[in-house]
Amino acid sequence: MTKPDTDLIIAGGGLAGATLALALARMVPSLRVTVVEAFPLSPDALPESYQPSYDARSTALAWGSRLIFEELGLWQRLAEHATPIEHIHVSDRGHFGATRLHAAEHGQAALGYVADNRWMGLCLMRELLDTNVCLVVADGGRSGLRERLGFRPDRHSYGQNALIANVSTSDSHVFTAFERFTDAGPMALLPHGSPTRAGHQSALVWTLSDEVLQQVLALPDDEKCRWLQDRFGWRLGRFTRIGACHHYPLTLTTVDEPVRPGVALVGNAAHALHPVAGQGFNLALRGLMTLVEQFRLAEEHGRSIGDLEVLKRYQALHREDWQQTVRFSDSLVRLFGHSMLPVAAARDAGLVGLDLLPGAKRWFARKAMGLGGRRAVIERPGNLNREAPANE
Repeated sequence: MTKPDTDLIIAGGGLAGATLALALARMVPSLRVTVVEAFPLSPDALPESYQPSYDARSTALAWGSRLIFEELGLWQRLAEHATPIEHIHVSDRGHFGATRLHAAEHGQAALGYVADNRWMGLCLMRELLDTNVCLVVADGGRSGLRERLGFRPDRHSYGQNALIANVSTSDSHVFTAFERFTDAGPMALLPHGSPTRAGHQSALVWTLSDEVLQQVLALPDDEKCRWLQDRFGWRLGRFTRIGACHHYPLTLTTVDEPVRPGVALVGNAAHALHPVAGQGFNLALRGLMTLVEQFRLAEEHGRSIGDLEVLKRYQALHREDWQQTVRFSDSLVRLFGHSMLPVAAARDAGLVGLDLLPGAKRWFARKAMGLGGRRAVIERPGNLNREAPANE
């Protein structure tokens, strides 16, 4: 029988797929990896320099994700256009409760970072060009491959939409991320722009019902800013600009059994979360590293990486993390989406408690930083003896 040209096919070269390919090239170089995507990859297709766009869409990276990218040798490049989150402010519109987190209180340079998706993609593509990964042109996108392979996702619609845009304010963000819960749903403002100079641009995630979304989209930009001002308040001064608006429906999607013989779901194919806590990509990244760890161990012991026992081990090790993260994100949506006065009073008391109780605040901070769970062993070959820490 002719030996196949590849050991592993990754369907999709987005942020999750490209990161998995890079991690395998770094940590399990004996594997031959092929990434299937809808666009060609060649040095000529990548720009020589990167110019940030005001309307660029971005992703929140937890501190734990920085640690992973450091181990992959990619963080130094990513950091060139990654805005640090040094403070987090959580509040409930119309109520007194609030919680504040500060990186310095936890001995960290930042609680997380905000990076443009395009910049992260360019960094990953440049690295992949220097590896043994093969990227081929195919029909990618929303192809429904998960369902055609027999996986049945569990979907719960929140009956809301996320409106995504970049905004400018009269006051500087001072590297602060704001999480604001309102009667219409949560909104987040993440510091965006220069990684070294506190500016006036933030990345907005605004949760709206179908009806309100259409009303907001129909407004001119100055009216959009006034609506946003009314919901968010004046903590950043006056909203002076809003960029191009994108939107998508919010659904909690999970797959209880994300592995089959020879197949594993990762990233959004395995779980898609409400963006309220900014944990979606960070959860996916931790799962990718657990999968890489199991592939490395399989290669060491001469086992097939598609063996169901190998993939079940990955599933078992990642399950607690994704279950806890899903519950954490979903509970925030449900708790802060309730308008009954007794519930509002209880959650305000909870926010105050988080702000005042060191133990509770430390737990919340570690959740926000993507720490506290099991961390996969992903050292490069030649340094494979350290056991995976229970938490870090």
